[in-house]
Amino acid sequence: MYSTLEQKYQRLQKDLRNGVIALGGIVCTGTLWYCLVEKWSLLDAVYMTVFTLATVGYGELHPLGKRGRMFTIGLILMGVIVIGFIVNRFTEALIEGYFQEGARIRQQRRLVDSLSGHYILCGFGRTGRQIALEFQAEYISFVVIDSAVHSVEAALALGYTAVQGDATLDETLVNVGIDRAICIVAALPSDAENLYTVMSAKTLNPKVRAIARATTEEAVKKLQRGGADAVVSPYITGGKRMAAAALRPQVMDFLDGVLTGTDSSFYMEEFLVDPNSCVYVGQTLRNAKLRSQSGALVLAVRRAGGNLIVGPTGETAIEGGDMLICLGTAEQLRTLNQILSPLSFRLPRPPN
Repeated sequence: MYSTLEQKYQRLQKDLRNGVIALGGIVCTGTLWYCLVEKWSLLDAVYMTVFTLATVGYGELHPLGKRGRMFTIGLILMGVIVIGFIVNRFTEALIEGYFQEGARIRQQRRLVDSLSGHYILCGFGRTGRQIALEFQAEYISFVVIDSAVHSVEAALALGYTAVQGDATLDETLVNVGIDRAICIVAALPSDAENLYTVMSAKTLNPKVRAIARATTEEAVKKLQRGGADAVVSPYITGGKRMAAAALRPQVMDFLDGVLTGTDSSFYMEEFLVDPNSCVYVGQTLRNAKLRSQSGALVLAVRRAGGNLIVGPTGETAIEGGDMLICLGTAEQLRTLNQILSPLSFRLPRPPN
């Protein structure tokens, strides 16, 4: 599947290639005519054909009869038409910047093919643009998919990796590395499109985390049944946040500061306890001394079975597969990540 931009570039390449082939065919035809019909030598035939097509105005090498002159007239007309077509397409390519566009397309292809452990953002509307800003602030590796050319061009202008295509199609998701992605966000304007996208993504990669946008409560239920790990309704969530901002403004200001990718002193992050690398598995939070070692605060612990422990005490044990939800500065969270996973020190979403 090629995007509209790629189709333009492919069509230009095809036109230029066909023009060159046609010009080569005319040269061969003229050479064969002068060799076989006029009985000229090969060098004279090639020379006559080339300067005839070039319309430089040289005289005939050997006298031509009526038949030979009629053929030469046809040869000139065909040459002028084909050469004019090639010059026209080449000039258009230079003016429109197709050659630069082709280089950018190839670069985008190579970049997308090299992505691994990345996020896929489907839809670059108002919601998608805000998601992209948050991803960029958190230094997330992601690729944007949108079917509209102007949306793709807008994403590229902002420095994002973007591909034009239909996110509901398996082929499009395969092209952006759904098998290597860790999360897909369906922020398309239609609930049906988001549902198809989630179902396609889960079919191609059952392990990928799927986040979907919904406009109605009914769509929320259907997206959840379709395999979405989390469903967000901008209208429902926006209403709740506005009410909370009115009732608990200081709490909302604090949460906005630690949850988003804006410049802030504190961040919230989640850490998965790997039983193979974490040396604190089986110990309590008091004995592990995570707070004293890193300075980060453990706010909650989600067990592998799904049970959530909010405000864990010092007696709460650390188990393999736990997800620790922590609060701290960027440096504190990096230190905590190194403590929990010393063999594979990597913060998936490092705060800026």
